[in-house]
Amino acid sequence: MARLPRLYAPDLPHLAQARFASPLAMPGAAPGADMPDRIVAWLAEDARTQKVAIHGWVLTPDQLVLLATPAGPAGMSALLQALGRRLAAHLRSGRVYAGRFRSTLVEPAAWVLPALIWLETLPVRQALVAEGEHWRWSSAAQHMGAAPQGLVSDHTDYWACGNTPFDRQAVYRRMVLDGLGLTQARRIEQALQGQWALGGEAFLADLSQSASRRPVAARRGRPRKAPADNAPPALENPPDNNVSPIKSELGDTRI
Repeated sequence: MARLPRLYAPDLPHLAQARFASPLAMPGAAPGADMPDRIVAWLAEDARTQKVAIHGWVLTPDQLVLLATPAGPAGMSALLQALGRRLAAHLRSGRVYAGRFRSTLVEPAAWVLPALIWLETLPVRQALVAEGEHWRWSSAAQHMGAAPQGLVSDHTDYWACGNTPFDRQAVYRRMVLDGLGLTQARRIEQALQGQWALGGEAFLADLSQSASRRPVAARRGRPRKAPADNAPPALENPPDNNVSPIKSELGDTRI
């Protein structure tokens, strides 16, 4: 089966997930934090070069997840390719990513903050830390006021959490502590896995007019055929043409 082209629409955030072919060296598994720190520095530089506004990010031993808005249709791919080339040159271990990265478009004002929470709590779900803000290689600490602003360009949905940085951090912290509902988490994971857009019906309908490809999966099965224009109208009580019933071993039939 031919793989789907990238789903893109102007000025919309993407949730992207790139899994590593081999786990990265992280504290507890190897001495020091040189490798992940180096990747974060590369990420900041390549995001500026490729004109990708990063709203949230997390780096764990097995994957990199970004919530970001690229300036053009190839921006996200170019960013991850540039990062992959740097990693390949540094590690000298062959393939960097375990296959093609996955991505989905995210509806603003509805799914950006849930996607951000899902992303920044990934280290908690992987049992790397008890709280997301304590994971060093993530934007969680910045969004909750535990670290200075780094490579993040906050989305307007995060800014709408309050009028001051303190207000925004406090509101967002409460949202993270409340957590996502099971249905919300599943919607995010399914959209990312299938690489279909994440949003409501109205958003998806509008997106079908502006996106690079259809934003939702097609219905299974063959489409129904429309009746021919010159087909005769169906009769409400069709004649039986003097058909006589004949009893057989299989029951009542007509000939």
